[in-house]
Amino acid sequence: MQNQHVISLKVLFEANRIEDNAVQMEKYMHGKFSFIGLKAKERRDISKTFMKEVDFHQEDVESIIRTLWEMPEREYQYVAVDYLVKNKKCLTDSHLELLEYLITTKSWWDTIDAIASHLVGIVFQKNPHLIIDWGEKWLDSGNIWLQRTMLLFQLKYKEKTDKKLLASIILRLKDIDEFFIQKAIGWSLREYSKTNPEFVSTYIEKQELSNLAIREGSKYI
Repeated sequence: MQNQHVISLKVLFEANRIEDNAVQMEKYMHGKFSFIGLKAKERRDISKTFMKEVDFHQEDVESIIRTLWEMPEREYQYVAVDYLVKNKKCLTDSHLELLEYLITTKSWWDTIDAIASHLVGIVFQKNPHLIIDWGEKWLDSGNIWLQRTMLLFQLKYKEKTDKKLLASIILRLKDIDEFFIQKAIGWSLREYSKTNPEFVSTYIEKQELSNLAIREGSKYI
């Protein structure tokens, strides 16, 4: 049985369904997901009540997030991510299993990148001792979205970025012939170059990175 907050959200979403938008959104996402047709501002306006009324500390909050993730239209997954980002300061190490589930289920860049940089990033920042165990597990998983998460979780760290860790993760993944990995390598370097351009410039010169990673990583240096 669905939570009443989820039921109320579904009623509101369906009442505002825009089929023309849904078709275009599905096309943009290469047909990977169904959509209701709500753009970001509309979705966030409609879901304000849900965001306000669902207490992050209530017992069934994880069940609510998983229910949203299982629903067919992509907007529900966006609401789940928005909700977790809104409450990211409340995340603890106990939420890593949930985050792993979100990363490995209905996986695509549109949810992964926010989960990596906003959610996993803050959990690892508060619990750096967990990075080795969870990081090794994710890097060795063969799952490109877990691997991409390891490349991007420090994206917001700026001067707090562990550059040795970033460099070692890139070395582990640089030979994987996968667009989303190579793009993330470049993105992580590009973002860190805003803080430490000398390190990134030297790293790119010394390592044999893909053309895509070099192009993306060199944009600001």
